[in-house]
Amino acid sequence: MASAAEQLAANLNFGAFQKATELHKRIGFTLIAMVVYRLGTYIPIPGIDPVQFARAFEGQSGGVLGMFNMFSGGAVERMAIFALNVMPYISASIIVQLLGTVYPPWEKLRKEGGEAGRKTLNQYTRYLTVVLAFVQATGIAFGLVRSEGLVDPNIAPMFFIVSTVVTLMGGTLFLMWLGEQITSRGVGNGISLLIFAGIVAVLPRSIWQLLQQVQVGAIAAWQLFALLFLAVSVILAIVFMERAQRRLLIQYPKQQRGNRMVGGESSFLPLKINTSGVIPPIFASSLLLLPATVMGFVAAANLPDWLGWLPTVVGQLQHGQPLFMVFYGGLIIFFCFFYTSVVFNPDDTAENLRKYGGFLPGIRPGKRTAEYLDYVLTRLTVIGAAYIAAVCLLPEFLISFMGAPESTRALGGTSILIVVSVTMDTVAQIQSHLLAHQYEGLIKKSKLRGGRK
Repeated sequence: MASAAEQLAANLNFGAFQKATELHKRIGFTLIAMVVYRLGTYIPIPGIDPVQFARAFEGQSGGVLGMFNMFSGGAVERMAIFALNVMPYISASIIVQLLGTVYPPWEKLRKEGGEAGRKTLNQYTRYLTVVLAFVQATGIAFGLVRSEGLVDPNIAPMFFIVSTVVTLMGGTLFLMWLGEQITSRGVGNGISLLIFAGIVAVLPRSIWQLLQQVQVGAIAAWQLFALLFLAVSVILAIVFMERAQRRLLIQYPKQQRGNRMVGGESSFLPLKINTSGVIPPIFASSLLLLPATVMGFVAAANLPDWLGWLPTVVGQLQHGQPLFMVFYGGLIIFFCFFYTSVVFNPDDTAENLRKYGGFLPGIRPGKRTAEYLDYVLTRLTVIGAAYIAAVCLLPEFLISFMGAPESTRALGGTSILIVVSVTMDTVAQIQSHLLAHQYEGLIKKSKLRGGRK
């Protein structure tokens, strides 16, 4: 029997979408989910003063919280019910995938569990999301209570803390459920689309801020055109690199069946330069958000003497600082290799090729094929990791060393990479649905006359 949540998701496909095709229903469900998400980013948590909080947020908008606010579509600066966004879920996914490579029971589930093992790991990810959301929501609630003028004085502090924790946790869990429903009932990856919607919602305001700075003379007009030209160039480079792939020739031997020779075909094994997609910058950003977010709600005066160095180190993890760039680039490169090893196993691919009789010309099937695939994939991942790191660090260098405005961060690097990659992935899924629909239509229209008299 379907759960109440599944029935709610199914009932969202109503009205004009009931008589539409399967693709129309999926697109309609995705659009409705995006509207629900955007509405939630404008609903403040109970007891907060939005005006005072917006003023207090302006002083922190250039740091890590500014990037968090960009991913959440402006929900942080409004302290909305979706302020945590899906970052706890992403952090939980990182932890579960890392443990899936070093913790033997989970490694067995990942490699040998099949579909049931994948569902079990997904359930562990959900449980861990609840824990992380509770920790982050509690830290935010206590930080707001300690701040002056942000909370209604007529509300009891403990009541505000409990209501804030419940509200923020509920918002994160709802977005996690909504993302999973988009993946299964809509088009594209649900979690990626939620982050995509938040970034796209912030882009018009960032462009307007750039135009205002040109109007007041803060930046020259040629600098604005240079930034726009650079953004277009980055988009073209991302599209080119995301489409680029290395094709390995696969040959199948000829076989004799009766009096006929069959087989002997050749095909290609495509290996993308960027196998990991947008996962590395998202994972790296979420990990770098954690220490700065926690430190922002801990008073430095209350720290013991042996932790006196901690505020200085966390301060170096802010945007534009050399330590932030080093860690950001290093984490992106690490997650490129890590996620590629998770989604592509050379040993399994070589075994499948051997099982179906395929081989790479000049390479012995089995272990030699796996070693060759690992060699080629490692070289491709080096190029892909360098490309992603360069794209994501470009706006940081422009802002820190060339004096570019803070709005540049929303027009380049991580944001454009996520927007372009998610758009290409969603369009590819729409095209696959269209091809499947055309194929079904051709079968229905074909007249099979074998059984007719």
